Amino acid sequence: MEKRKLKNMTINFGPQHPAAHGVLRVVIECEGERIKKVDPHIGLLHRGTEKLIEHKTYMQALPYFDRLDYVSMMAQEYAYSLSVESLTQVIVPYKAKLIRMLFCEITRILNHLLAVTTHALDVGALTPFLWGFEVREKLMEFYERACGARLHSAYIRPGGVAQDIPDSMLLDIKEFTRTFNLRIDEMEDLLDKNRIWVQRLKNIGIVSSKEALNWGFTGVMCRGSGLSWDLRQVASYDNYKHFLDWSIPVGIDGDCYDRYLIRMSEMRQSNNFMSLFVDKLLNCNELYSNDLSKSSNIVSDNKLSWPKRMYMKRNMETLIHHFKLFTEGFVVDREDSYIALEAPKGEFGVGLVSDGTSIPYRCRIKAPGFLHLQGLSWMSEELLLSDLVTIIGTQDLVFGEVDR
Repeated sequence: MEKRKLKNMTINFGPQHPAAHGVLRVVIECEGERIKKVDPHIGLLHRGTEKLIEHKTYMQALPYFDRLDYVSMMAQEYAYSLSVESLTQVIVPYKAKLIRMLFCEITRILNHLLAVTTHALDVGALTPFLWGFEVREKLMEFYERACGARLHSAYIRPGGVAQDIPDSMLLDIKEFTRTFNLRIDEMEDLLDKNRIWVQRLKNIGIVSSKEALNWGFTGVMCRGSGLSWDLRQVASYDNYKHFLDWSIPVGIDGDCYDRYLIRMSEMRQSNNFMSLFVDKLLNCNELYSNDLSKSSNIVSDNKLSWPKRMYMKRNMETLIHHFKLFTEGFVVDREDSYIALEAPKGEFGVGLVSDGTSIPYRCRIKAPGFLHLQGLSWMSEELLLSDLVTIIGTQDLVFGEVDR
């Protein structure tokens, strides 16, 4: 009898596949439809961002962070600004902190809306994608009204923010928060008990709490495994420590379905935070009503970053400071800092080393998606090919930060 040799099939998934999130290439070894091994390849987007930053002044380096996770732009700027402020020991004004936190929560909703709706699209549900992007458009308008840009905002800067936001915009954000939970209700009504959605996500991509810790998972990937870990609580930054009376949503089974539920719950929480921050900002504006022309409300007085209204002062001293700030930058003493914040995708950290000049000697970026991608092989082992799409979607990968 003739002996037959059996060989596993190796196939390419991406980067051309619409569910591969742009530039992910995965080499899959499978036996029929059953996955035996997954080898994720990165490198198609690599720009050497960290090395580029090491040849720029601290202020010139800021726009590179918008290009990393281009779905969570202001969260990246926020982490970098906190790291620079840690080096320079800058005290950020209270109002600027509130504006930062407000836009960080807007960014969280922007990210989670895209994560959930494109995940649903990958699995086969089109309607949530259309609904979610209608809401995202309104949030993008708030970005645009604050800084003139929808994606590459460069709004949160070392020392504060680029410019103030008017009461009319705050009132529009407040109106958005009143209706947003209804949009979440609509998506949950469509998905939570949908038979196809539940079958595609339940018991798929299970991550235990021990595995989450061993592989360095953070954010939703960590909380989905039952770990109550949110840097806004456990390592609070700016004024989040004054709002610690909220509960961190965690999963039970550690599967894709739990991670979906957590993202929906976090959007509701962010919406509540937005409403709270708007109220406090409106109170601030009442306090500063006789002092609105002063930039000290939204930017540190030490001239790390100057808002646009300062350029309008027609005196030579202001012109000289402005010229030196944007050509030479500001000098930082020999120090190092590492600051991490709870970005929408997990712990996003920026490490800076200064050699006493106006250019960072070293810059290192910790991107949560890079660690999550490493777990793709064991998360999908012995599952079906279609389940790989579900796992990639629930990891919420953006390759600007993964392959920086």
